[in-house]
Amino acid sequence: MLDTPLQLPCGAVLPNRIAKAPMSDGLGDDAFNPTVEQERLYRAWSAGGSGLVMIGEVQIDRHHAERHGNLTVDGRDPGDASGLARLAAAATRYGNHFWAQLGHAGALTWPALNDAPFAPSATRIGEITTRAMTAADIERTIERFASGAARARDAGFTGVEIHAAHGFLLSEFLSPRFNQRTDAWGGSLENRARMLLEVVRAVRTTVGADYPVGVKLNSSDFQKGGFTTEESRKVAAWLDAESIDLLEISGGSYSPDGSGASERPVSARAQAREAWFQEYAEAVRSVFTRPIMLTGGLRSRTGMESALDSGAADVVGLARPLAFEPDLPRRLLEGASDRADPLDDVFRQELPRGAETAWYAAQLLRLAHGSAPERSIDPVAALHYYDATGAEKTRAGAGLLAG
Repeated sequence: MLDTPLQLPCGAVLPNRIAKAPMSDGLGDDAFNPTVEQERLYRAWSAGGSGLVMIGEVQIDRHHAERHGNLTVDGRDPGDASGLARLAAAATRYGNHFWAQLGHAGALTWPALNDAPFAPSATRIGEITTRAMTAADIERTIERFASGAARARDAGFTGVEIHAAHGFLLSEFLSPRFNQRTDAWGGSLENRARMLLEVVRAVRTTVGADYPVGVKLNSSDFQKGGFTTEESRKVAAWLDAESIDLLEISGGSYSPDGSGASERPVSARAQAREAWFQEYAEAVRSVFTRPIMLTGGLRSRTGMESALDSGAADVVGLARPLAFEPDLPRRLLEGASDRADPLDDVFRQELPRGAETAWYAAQLLRLAHGSAPERSIDPVAALHYYDATGAEKTRAGAGLLAG
């Protein structure tokens, strides 16, 4: 089942049902262009066996990036096209698809870039003050999603995913917590979903009928006053009427004041089953007939095949496991492995917030520099690297690479 090809509605074919889900790798240069290190990392994932490899947080506007090291497809740097082409060539070397996850950080824009970022409405959350987008701002942003998708296509990316989850701009439009507009872009769910649907339509018109276009959608924000599961199901039904090729199900939202979470609280039942969002995917099947990608919690062949066999998903997404085991998909497909390394010895102790994520990010750093992942890296040392700046960061990074 994992090795079964999948034909998407646009006609493109994924060679198998395993996807490397999008992550923010932070390996772009200071001009938001790809680097040699990034090429090396995505070449490793191409060789790893996933039928689809996605790169996260490719921004349609460099003034609204989520962090240092994001890539952009806004066309403002003449050198970005050649760098994107080299990255796409490296990431498709072994015959897999390679999609860019197109986004706009909105209220989550990196503060060093913009101290008053765009959002659906003017709000103050923690130390962040947002500017309400004008109707003209909204129209320009829709056009930038479309032109960014065209640049990705022209550079050799084989598809795009529109990021409408985790608290970034398009999910902010969906959320009544962020979207307090009273015009055609706010209020009712239909109006709050208008931005996402218009982006989908503009991208499809620009890239053509035979180019893969996906959407990443929260099953819920899991925040008080946010986007709910029932609202998500209605938006999924509207997306089913659009010409998208893949709906990636996720959940949870970051918040500018740090109060949010990127993942839902996971029940014991979901942990045992592994697929955290399977129940939502099963519920949405009655209104969404196109392919679904299920990401979150999957670690074993049994869990992945169960999600596919249930009909809840057509593609299974793996993210963090592939930071430590980039060749896990190939081993699963060949029958050489039954599950991802559980890493219980690394994470059994109580860790500071963010240390586990930093440990996985340190593995990406090693892969990007041509080193093998290293189990013995201390998660706290990895967190120190990602919190450090200047010379201290350089010394800490050298330690992670030498570990």
